[in-house]
Amino acid sequence: MATGRNQSLAKMSPRQKMINLMYIVLTAMLALNVSNDVLNGFSQVEEGLKRSNRTITARNMQIMAQLQAFYDKDPKNGLPLLNSGNHVRNATDTLFYYIDSLKTMIVKAADGPTGDIDHIVNRDNLDAANVVMLSPENRRGTNLRMRINQFKDYIMNFIDDPDKRRNIEQALSTEPFKVKGDEMSNKTWEESLFENMPTVAAISLLSKLQNDVRYAEGEVLNHLLALTNTDLSELKVNWINAFVIPQSRVVMRGSKYQSQIVLAAIDSTQRPVVYVNGARLNNNKGIYEVGTSRSGNFDYSGHIEVVGRDGQIYKRDFKSSYTVIDPIATVSATMMNVFYTGIDNPVSISVPGIGNGTVSASMTNGTLVKSGDGWIARPAQVGAECVISVSVEVDGVRTNVGTSTFKARKLPDPTPYIALGGDNRFKGGRMPKATLMDIGGLHAAIDDGLLDIEFQVVSFETIVFDSMGNAIPEVSAGSSFSERQRNSFRRLQRGKRFYISRIKAKGPDGITRDLSPMELIIN
Repeated sequence: MATGRNQSLAKMSPRQKMINLMYIVLTAMLALNVSNDVLNGFSQVEEGLKRSNRTITARNMQIMAQLQAFYDKDPKNGLPLLNSGNHVRNATDTLFYYIDSLKTMIVKAADGPTGDIDHIVNRDNLDAANVVMLSPENRRGTNLRMRINQFKDYIMNFIDDPDKRRNIEQALSTEPFKVKGDEMSNKTWEESLFENMPTVAAISLLSKLQNDVRYAEGEVLNHLLALTNTDLSELKVNWINAFVIPQSRVVMRGSKYQSQIVLAAIDSTQRPVVYVNGARLNNNKGIYEVGTSRSGNFDYSGHIEVVGRDGQIYKRDFKSSYTVIDPIATVSATMMNVFYTGIDNPVSISVPGIGNGTVSASMTNGTLVKSGDGWIARPAQVGAECVISVSVEVDGVRTNVGTSTFKARKLPDPTPYIALGGDNRFKGGRMPKATLMDIGGLHAAIDDGLLDIEFQVVSFETIVFDSMGNAIPEVSAGSSFSERQRNSFRRLQRGKRFYISRIKAKGPDGITRDLSPMELIIN
């Protein structure tokens, strides 16, 4: 049978998978316009973390009660263990409630002085975490990192087991979290966690840190309790209680929820019998596995039975819960909120918690192809909808995770301009005659701040007025001024106006369009 030292919480790789999944989800959201569905998902994660924190806190209090009981029974041997437990408890509470104060400050920065951490209004606020955690005036993020490192160093003094030390080191690591393809070489731990982070996500991150702190406390208290070698009834154990160790408390619909249910520190000559919701598990490892066909919160309970030396059956009840969330695909146009025909439209597609290598996507009314870390969409028909469908592969099964719809539009008309060198684009007004005579021709482009697309000028006319007020039109040589047009410019006096009209330009979509005229005044 397993002991509390090597079975209860020593193997934490499933828990680390949960933590890694959370970090991937939160980091993926930094560059996206977070939807209500995603914010609701973070709220569900936060609720799950708060429940987990309450459970771990209650468990650690039980261990402290057993250390107190051992001291009452054997003061000489129990006093050092009880004192160490109290010191660890005080250090943990100090850091835990400091993190609580940071959560309160972030919520009030987002919602105002009356902000309530249990009822966050501006969940998508991207400034609150920055102001509270990254302000150079208070350096709270840096202070939190230093406190976590100090706490970790203190905790490590009590742990000798290399696996447990490694798990604590990973749980309380303050190294910057690195997203694949973005090494974030210039960002600190606090910047990688809180920079441009939505309020609800920042709160979830801090709750996760509290969870890690309580977990480290529990490892130390379990170690201290193992040193008591307490005898409970006819069971030679250090501690007897039921534990539920989930692989993850939040899973994607269509995948499996898995948890391990164990009785800590029990007799190694027998295996406990586990009942879940009235049914006995069909394995002797305490592995509970159930399919997830729908989303929501799910509770389950049961008990563990073990036979003591006196032949009596001892029972310990347990209960736990898990949350199933719908798969969420996030699709956003990199440059704009619509697709334009005739050009490459960069698109970012990601699924929280899923690597880009397993994400596939297709599009109606056009083509969608992978390009580096992103995608390129080229719609076909103007006015029709482009529907992007996203699927992922989970445990060898491909699952559809969402669709997003975009409108296909024709490129807007460009603006004609005269290139004056560099990025200087003259779009009408006063111009020195000498400058006019040096100009080769006319250009056109869309440069509205979102798009920067050149068009090819096909033809245009200039209209110059003679001394009698008669309009004299002259036709260009393609996009260049013709010789007749240049001759008409030479006759212009200072203060005279002329017009460039009937401008035709062809875009990358192959459509030729008429542009608005330009007015020029000789300066």
